[in-house]
Amino acid sequence: MTFQIHRYGTVDSTMRIAADLDIGHVVVADEQTAGQGRHGHSWHSPPGAGLYCSIVLEPTPLLTLALGLATADVIPATCDLRWPNDVMIGDRKVAGILVNLVQGKAVAGIGINLNQTAFPPDLPATSIRLATGHAIDRDELLDALLASVESYTLLAPDEILTLFTHASSYAAGRRVVVHEPGGDVHGTTAGLTGDGFLRLRRDDGTETLILAGGVRAAGS
Repeated sequence: MTFQIHRYGTVDSTMRIAADLDIGHVVVADEQTAGQGRHGHSWHSPPGAGLYCSIVLEPTPLLTLALGLATADVIPATCDLRWPNDVMIGDRKVAGILVNLVQGKAVAGIGINLNQTAFPPDLPATSIRLATGHAIDRDELLDALLASVESYTLLAPDEILTLFTHASSYAAGRRVVVHEPGGDVHGTTAGLTGDGFLRLRRDDGTETLILAGGVRAAGS
């Protein structure tokens, strides 16, 4: 696929702009004033410090998991994947993915912390620069990311599931707490379903499916 890139200075959200574009278009901004995260959260998007982009893609099975793999693959540090959409270095988030379906298209927002040297005290995040000590060229990383996205989104669902399970310490055998509207659920992860949902074995021995995010390591 040949991607067409649209570059902006300051925008409210790259996802809002990308929603009006066709498949194959990419929106990149130096800064977002209202970057979108899951469950209505915002994405910390200070000017010139990160890669803030939205890619318009064909909807495919397990797309969020594939994009997590693609993103982790281009980060020059050892990453963990926190189901379903967070890329972690240690216990801190370095990148996040949010996919919205809009008029038959998948708008994939990807934010990667590149060169930040500090974060708000209540934000458990890190950057590639903090993790490696090296500054990162945004355009070079964008090129690598787009190639990686194209590669991983062509994989069959079973390949995505296998790769994600191997890359994620959260997929199985991890003590977690899941924040849900009805209250927190505690248990141990027990693998992924064929649809990419997370199995959770509760402390009372029963098993439940986790359909969306809100998964955190127990004790964090």
